[in-house]
Amino acid sequence: MFNICSNCGEYRPDKIIVSSGPYAVCPNCGLKHKFIQLPLFILSGASGTGKSTISLALVDKMKEVVVMESDILWRQELQQPGTDLRQYRETWLRVCKNISQSGKPVVLCGAGIPEHFEGCLERRYFSEIYYLALICDDEILTSRLQNRPAWRGFTDERINEHISFNRWFKDNAHKTKPPITLLDTSKITVNESVEEVARWINVNY
Repeated sequence: MFNICSNCGEYRPDKIIVSSGPYAVCPNCGLKHKFIQLPLFILSGASGTGKSTISLALVDKMKEVVVMESDILWRQELQQPGTDLRQYRETWLRVCKNISQSGKPVVLCGAGIPEHFEGCLERRYFSEIYYLALICDDEILTSRLQNRPAWRGFTDERINEHISFNRWFKDNAHKTKPPITLLDTSKITVNESVEEVARWINVNY
């Protein structure tokens, strides 16, 4: 509904954002409409660092945000060579934008980094995107993934991929634009991790 202009009927996700409203202006006919521009929170990290556990706990703890798991929209056909899952990212930003019109920001849990979202057309509808990545020690991550049920498919090769991704966050979080906040879950409890994530959201919202 949001991307279709109510005046000319054109589908324009690339509306011009005017901060004084904020307003979204149709590039085709110039119609502007007011909308709610909220921040978006990306909770990221390698598999095994605690994203799913923490996001489930956040649902009960923080009623002022909407917590979503990005895997629910995943389809294998989105894995198109050379696209870097752009359609998938745009779809999620569009979903989050529409949810935000209820007046509640979205916390999107999944393996995302700034370069996945900052260049998307739908990025313009958020005041900011904040990124927090969960990390942990390699040994702990390996143990967590090895103890997962066989149907999850965590072979040694796949585990090594997630260890590399975990290390990537440690090495690059301060270099990304915007930078990624890190939370090490190696030596703190789930409740402590949830408290830290909630604090991060409250500070930025």
